[in-house]
Amino acid sequence: TLFLHSPRNRVLKTHSFIAAVKKEGHFRCPEDLESDTINQIKGTNQALAEIKELLKQQLKEIVFLKNAVMECEACGMRSDRVDPPEPQPSCLPSPCHPGVTCTETARGVKCGPCPGGTTGNGTHCTDVDECAQEPCHPEVRCINTFPGFRCDPCPAGYSGPTPQGVGLSYARANKQVCRDVNECGGPANGGCVANSICINTPGSFRCGSCKPGFVGDQRRGCRPDGSCGSGQPSPCHRNAECAVHRDGTATCACGVGWAGNGYICGPDIDIDGFPDETLECSERNCQKDNCLTVPNSGQEDADSDGMGDACDEDADGDGILNTEDNCVLVPNVNQRNADHDDFGDACDNCRLIINNDQKDTDGDGKGDACDDDMDGDGIRNAQDNCPRVPNTDQRDRDGDNVGDACDSCPYVRNPDQMDIDNDLIGDPCDTNKDSDGDGHQDSRDNCPAVINSSQLDTDRDGVGDECDDDDDNDSIPDLLPPGPDNCRLIPNPLQEDSDGDGIGNACEHDFDNDTVIDIIDVCPENAEVTLTDFRAYQTVVLDPEGDAQIDPNWVVLNQGREIVQTMNSDPGLAVGYTAFNGVDFEGTFHVNTVTDDDYAGFIFGYQDSSSFYVVMWKQVEQIYWQANPFRAVAEPGIQLKAVKSNTGPGENLRNALWHTGHTEGQAKLLWKDARNVGWKDKTSYRWFLQHRPQDGYIRVRFYEGPEMVADTGIIIDTTMRGGRLGVFCFSQENIIWANLRYRCNDTLPEDFDPYRTQQS
Repeated sequence: TLFLHSPRNRVLKTHSFIAAVKKEGHFRCPEDLESDTINQIKGTNQALAEIKELLKQQLKEIVFLKNAVMECEACGMRSDRVDPPEPQPSCLPSPCHPGVTCTETARGVKCGPCPGGTTGNGTHCTDVDECAQEPCHPEVRCINTFPGFRCDPCPAGYSGPTPQGVGLSYARANKQVCRDVNECGGPANGGCVANSICINTPGSFRCGSCKPGFVGDQRRGCRPDGSCGSGQPSPCHRNAECAVHRDGTATCACGVGWAGNGYICGPDIDIDGFPDETLECSERNCQKDNCLTVPNSGQEDADSDGMGDACDEDADGDGILNTEDNCVLVPNVNQRNADHDDFGDACDNCRLIINNDQKDTDGDGKGDACDDDMDGDGIRNAQDNCPRVPNTDQRDRDGDNVGDACDSCPYVRNPDQMDIDNDLIGDPCDTNKDSDGDGHQDSRDNCPAVINSSQLDTDRDGVGDECDDDDDNDSIPDLLPPGPDNCRLIPNPLQEDSDGDGIGNACEHDFDNDTVIDIIDVCPENAEVTLTDFRAYQTVVLDPEGDAQIDPNWVVLNQGREIVQTMNSDPGLAVGYTAFNGVDFEGTFHVNTVTDDDYAGFIFGYQDSSSFYVVMWKQVEQIYWQANPFRAVAEPGIQLKAVKSNTGPGENLRNALWHTGHTEGQAKLLWKDARNVGWKDKTSYRWFLQHRPQDGYIRVRFYEGPEMVADTGIIIDTTMRGGRLGVFCFSQENIIWANLRYRCNDTLPEDFDPYRTQQS
């Protein structure tokens, strides 16, 4: 009965038996025990072994259950719940950022790239700020959205798109460009009265005087002038044109190929402003031309023999021909020449010192080479810090021993006065940063954001007239109420106007108060420019290295209205110092020789020796004789180029000027006469240039006598936004530019179409 079949009972009984044995200390088997008892003991030992093995199995099960319970508690599950199978990766729901593609793969879920305008790993995406790329026009607000951006509309007076998009690349590639609205275009004329001049300005406009042929003002309107342009009989000659000035006065001027006083005109074969025969009028330009076939607008006649110096083989009448005479305009039969230069003692302004340039800065008759006070300011050259510019104060703010009056960098020391680009600004202070492209770097521009190449500042307040609301500083605004000022350039706070014509008494016949009446003033709204004058000029040599040819030699005649170039020279310019905004420039071009066939012309928009427009005329086709740095081929005919050289004067620019066509990094051909007709020897041509840099308008016409022989038509180009004027030569001698005239003019020609899309 000790051992029962139940394992549990057997375990309990066995434990009791073992305890009894341990208590006795031994196990004794009496001899009288029956054999079945012995067998029972053997069975007990076997049961103990089975129990031991059973305990081991139970212990393993307990440990397994304990671990399972701990794992279930860690994942928030009840210990008695059966673990579900491991879930497979799924895109439902998507773990990716909204709008990002979700893809199920063997390795798990994969998120695509973030949408445009955002950045991240696909699971998490954040917005990028496109406005940091400055996609909007200056002064226009940029609004960053999620995702993307948008620009506010262009400011008043400007038109352009309102970009909106997504992403940095889009913002960089689609920047907002706001272009000035030309309020003066179209039939509304900007709101100015009919038949008056409307002047477009950046973002706005202003109304000017009546158009030629009309009289009146913005208050009373502009009505036809009965004497010109109204359909009534004109007092002008049939070959003359009528001009109506701001005060209503009408004048007549003979047309191209004719000369006289405008009321009487006669043929003028050399187009120098003097008729071939004397006319029945008293004005000087009614007298017969003393050189019929050679332009000489000054009519110089040294020996008073009735034959002008330009065509007189012995101009001084001393019996020695000009080609052999060392004083062409002064009689000197003995030809004495103490210093053995090119000028005899009779006409040499430094008889004992060689000075072939005969330079005489102060005009006292003594050449600079032998004048101890070249500028005539009372300070000897050795002590004068500006020996060629009068400056009695000797002011020198940067202490470089070059006076402020002649210092190209008055605030920065530059005793060598180096000016590599010939823009009149010394290299140490030349930044060449010019935001508005008018040829004046921002640090010296009195309207750095408004095109005003002339830099006119009437009231000298440091703000140019183009961006000054009150040019004369008389508290009457130029255009806004209580204006417009009826004398914009002359202070007149009371605005007196006795005749009620809209022009104040203070400026009735002299609008800019420069003592030159408007009728003859070439710039009636600029007191600093009154008459055409190239007596003061800057020589610019465009190929200064090497000795292939010599530099040009310029002779200025007729009070600065005629220029002669005598030498077969390297390419060069004679550039006046007056800078213009809009301008009309005309002159007579004549090659007074039959021995050469190269280039001559004129320039405009000059800003430096790497930036200018040139109109140039070649007689015949020719390959330039120096093939380096590249082969240059000149074709005959007239061409218009925009020079924008990245090397400046030198062999590259030289060959680019010679070559007909584009030259990358040097010059762009804007127009070429398709007829390929060269100029003719000893023949006069008249050119007319119209340049309106504000709008990029360019047009040039050429006449031979009264017949027009070339017309560029309207060219639109904004490479140079204004600049200086001058003449151009390249390997051609004996060129005459006669009867030169320039006029300030910002009025857009009637043939200008603001909506034309053709660009050059």
